[in-house]
Amino acid sequence: MSLHARLVVDRGRFRLDLPLDVAAGEVVALLGPNGSGKTTALRALAGLITLSGGSIDLDGTEIARAGHGLPPERRRVGVVFQDYLLFPHLSALENVAFGPRSAGASRAVARDRAAQWLARMGLADIAANKPGRLSGGQAQRVALARALVTNPRLLLLDEPLAALDAGTRLSVRGDLRRHLAAFDGATVIVTHDSLDAMVLADRIVVIEAGHPVQDGSPAEIVRRPRTEYVARLAGLNLYRGNADADGHVMLADGGRLTVDDRVAGDVFVAFPPSAVAVHRERPSGSPRNVWEVTVVGVEAHGERVRVELTGVPPVAAEITTGAAAELDLLPGTTVWVAVKATETHAYPA
Repeated sequence: MSLHARLVVDRGRFRLDLPLDVAAGEVVALLGPNGSGKTTALRALAGLITLSGGSIDLDGTEIARAGHGLPPERRRVGVVFQDYLLFPHLSALENVAFGPRSAGASRAVARDRAAQWLARMGLADIAANKPGRLSGGQAQRVALARALVTNPRLLLLDEPLAALDAGTRLSVRGDLRRHLAAFDGATVIVTHDSLDAMVLADRIVVIEAGHPVQDGSPAEIVRRPRTEYVARLAGLNLYRGNADADGHVMLADGGRLTVDDRVAGDVFVAFPPSAVAVHRERPSGSPRNVWEVTVVGVEAHGERVRVELTGVPPVAAEITTGAAAELDLLPGTTVWVAVKATETHAYPA
């Protein structure tokens, strides 16, 4: 592993305890809700926070341990901050050249290296522009060039697309993915945007309350969520319960579901809201999972409608606008839901 770390940071009532391994050339996203510890982890890796415990090894060299650590400028770590933090009085070229100059390169050498990186980023024609004249996407690429020009072995990106509008984010996300693929060091991205994590990262580590709760490829994270937070990101209904050999799952919070997967013991059961059929009366026919619920909320999602329903268990459904109008779904309305066992996915907890 290019990066091998255990990050322990105590901050009063909050404690981060995060093991983190990243291979050379690998992009890992730290994904989690606000206050989960993502930014604390990034700042510890960058040398902006002292570890309370654990250590950080980069390419086989220890750069930090409890109470001690190399200063940020000696860590071979490049950082792209959320707001980019470009020097407003310097041109794009001078911003990128700042790193080599700080490391002792001559003005000519630093400017030459900066020009090469701006050209690599497709920014040669705006080298003389100051940050105030750059678009959001250009500023992001200048900040990335400034982080990479010093040849770091670890690249840290803090919410790299958060400062961009929705239209710009789409194109910049694709550009950023290509640049990260060409970087041969370890990359750690901090984000709360699941789409950024899914597109940019090879692997996702989900953090909640200072601890990792799930680690895997984007496909694995979406297919097998292990917490309600991850299930919401993936847009799934998620339950935990105990399954018997016949596919009956007694849910921990009440209710029972029948599944097709033959798993026994402590399991998760997940299914998309689109798998939930909503009826005014108890449905007849083949569905093996039928129960009564009450409408809590109704929200339009493009051409579909998401319906939040409370019951045993509670569930979210996604139906067409036509079906929502026909059912006349209002908060407080009692309805029935049905989910086919073949639409569920059960896996060990």
